[in-house]
Amino acid sequence: MSATIIDGKAFAAVVRAQVATQVAAAKAATGQVPGLAVVLVGEDPASQVYVRNKNRQTVEVGMNSFEHKLAAETAEADLLALIAQLNADPAVDGILVQLPLPAHMNAEAVINAIDSAKDVDGFHIDNVGKLVTGQKAMVPCTPLGCLMLLRDTLGTLEGRDAVVIGRSNIVGKPMANLLLRDGCTVTVAHSRTANLPDVVRRADIVVAAVGRPEMVKGDWIKPGAVVIDVGINRVQPAGAEKAKLVGDCDFDSCAAVAGAITPVPGGVGPMTIACLLANTLTAFCRRHALPEPEGLTA
Repeated sequence: MSATIIDGKAFAAVVRAQVATQVAAAKAATGQVPGLAVVLVGEDPASQVYVRNKNRQTVEVGMNSFEHKLAAETAEADLLALIAQLNADPAVDGILVQLPLPAHMNAEAVINAIDSAKDVDGFHIDNVGKLVTGQKAMVPCTPLGCLMLLRDTLGTLEGRDAVVIGRSNIVGKPMANLLLRDGCTVTVAHSRTANLPDVVRRADIVVAAVGRPEMVKGDWIKPGAVVIDVGINRVQPAGAEKAKLVGDCDFDSCAAVAGAITPVPGGVGPMTIACLLANTLTAFCRRHALPEPEGLTA
């Protein structure tokens, strides 16, 4: 058996096209377009690249992009003052503060200062609580992207046995809650789980988000299962000049057994920004009492 490769890059392009179409419709209905404000504190190179990509893709789908770059030594009070200003700005529908923040800042306090209706990262405690209790929430972008890929691959997820490897607040926990909402039986496993390969082997859906390069092996995978690899790990192969990106799954051995699998890179990664744009559109539609964006929410 050889797995179908789930092309996240191509699917993300479809999502962005849907967002662009619905942004145009929202503009026709209201005379306004959604606005996304991204706040970057400090000079982290990976964050800078990510913010540039967000800015470009925001503009490409017809939204307004507002970038705020602050020095690494900016006081937390100044960042909170900027967030208060963005909360009050009617042109801003989505606010994203790029993580990680400098060590002198309390990330929880900063995230929870964002208006929960504008929290397009889905990290505000109000949105976390709403997701857990099945209410309408802003959903974290990476799990939302994984959910879209799974629905596209499998159709209905109802009745499927799913294992999420990883228990982070950013991916593992919200992913488990989204799968529960779609009718899966869900196990949240992690690096300390006893007999982890046996736990994973019973799953129809495996979402690997544990942050350990190539940890999940092909003999852990049930034949025909769908494997969503969220991991992005830089490894330095012996004798190679350049580091390479690998996921949390050993791709070749897992692809030999799985029914479908996301590659790294080119799988889940491109979906994260696409879902950020979708969330910004959702926030705009909710604020203007428009129907929820079709096919772009959890």
